[in-house]
Amino acid sequence: MRKGLVPGEQVITITRPQPRKLAGPAAAFIAAPAAAAFASAWTLRGEAARLMPAFSADWAPWIVLACVLAAAWIWLAYCLPRLLRWQGTRYVLTSRRIVARYGMMRRRDEQVNLGSVRNVTVHQSVLQRILHSGNISLETGYQSVVTLQDVPEAARFRDFVLDAVAELPAGRDPAADELPDYADDGLTDDRWPWEMREGGHNER
Repeated sequence: MRKGLVPGEQVITITRPQPRKLAGPAAAFIAAPAAAAFASAWTLRGEAARLMPAFSADWAPWIVLACVLAAAWIWLAYCLPRLLRWQGTRYVLTSRRIVARYGMMRRRDEQVNLGSVRNVTVHQSVLQRILHSGNISLETGYQSVVTLQDVPEAARFRDFVLDAVAELPAGRDPAADELPDYADDGLTDDRWPWEMREGGHNER
């Protein structure tokens, strides 16, 4: 059992957003050093001086350094933040609630008590339909909506939610439930996209 679970609460599944948004950073991660290496070789062959006479041979080391720094800046300022943002986002479904966790250093959590869920809706763009992902909106009895963005296998996740709601004890007042903050510190097995935990639902 994970820290923060109430007695009898079980983790059903854990997932992260569909990683399609990492396609751009992955391409930049590969293209940046390749472009820097090409530009550096082009400069060292004297092509820069022939193209712009102001760039004499004395400028070559500085141009090469600028290319290396540009590639490093793309890695650190573009690729790494997006990877950490995806890595730090996690959707946890338990037998009592849904937890959306965002961030690694600065963390923000959203928790929805399953007993308060009144409607579960899946919204999909054309690309999301192709990739089997989607945005899941959870409407609660408090006139509020919580949306989980880019959930992989959105239809399966919705079915898991509906099954968990159906299995809640009858007659429970969701407003009376006080659930502690869910903590998954020490969770090291981070397989994507689905992690079936103890008490998990069998796929139908």
